[in-house]
Amino acid sequence: MLNLFSACLMTLLVVLGISVSFLSPAYAQTNPADLAKAVEEIEYLDAMRSGLASSLEGTTEAPTLQTMKEVCKPVGMRAKQLSQDNGWRVKQIASKYRNPAHAPDTFHDKRALAKFEQDPELTGFWERETLNGQDGTRYYRRINVEASCLACHGAQGDRPQFVKDNYPQDLAYDFQVGDLRGMYAVFIPDVKQALEGALSES
Repeated sequence: MLNLFSACLMTLLVVLGISVSFLSPAYAQTNPADLAKAVEEIEYLDAMRSGLASSLEGTTEAPTLQTMKEVCKPVGMRAKQLSQDNGWRVKQIASKYRNPAHAPDTFHDKRALAKFEQDPELTGFWERETLNGQDGTRYYRRINVEASCLACHGAQGDRPQFVKDNYPQDLAYDFQVGDLRGMYAVFIPDVKQALEGALSES
């Protein structure tokens, strides 16, 4: 059964054009259907991010706070919805963050970012982790800088005024197209522990 799942998951990744590194065979302890679903949902989320950001291309107007609400906020809202609907923990993480909530706050976060930095061809990978006392599998998926991102994340001096006013500790600037912007991190709890957690809350 495990071999069949592995073959199906790898087929899905090939279809989506994703280069993924499996660091441990222990990922099978997590619901196999959740692993495949996580990949699909994060690909959709990244396509959503890219599509919204593309609306900034070709415009001569400087981005405003309203622009951020229309372009960036929906991505964060979707990530939150995925967490609520599936019992996952979905987070955007970056070393050069604008929102402090996106800062890497664990050793695993920092190691994952370093892995993406070291291998530009790596799109995503899995790791077995324990998060807040719960065992599970975490899926990391890279986010690259696109041309449309530079409207808000280009040269430090060219940042929109609302960014300078609202993010005094901003680190998310001086990017170029193709740079690593950050990553999505999806923690999927093991089946047994997820069930026990749900029962304890009921």
